[in-house]
Amino acid sequence: MGLKIKKGDTVVVISGREKGKRGEVERVIPKKERVVVEGVNTRTRHAQPSQNNPQGMFQFDAPIHISNVMLVDPSSGEPTRVGYRFDENGRKIRVAKRSGEDID
Repeated sequence: MGLKIKKGDTVVVISGREKGKRGEVERVIPKKERVVVEGVNTRTRHAQPSQNNPQGMFQFDAPIHISNVMLVDPSSGEPTRVGYRFDENGRKIRVAKRSGEDID
């Protein structure tokens, strides 16, 4: 299944504990249908203290299911669904359903 969200897209969380937060997609995991969004779903992991990390704690952004995020419309800044169209050369282009504007 092709995913409509790509690395570098700006998305908004539409459900869950982090609802309303915006961020840029850092990584897409297509097999698990998940995305890692900067500043969303931040977790703390405890590890053995070391010279580089004396407290032994580090934070990271955990993956979130792709159904819980929506792409931000480039013109209005509102969440939008994504469609496709083909240009004159036959290339597939993502289109924002809200405004009809090209995303790529």
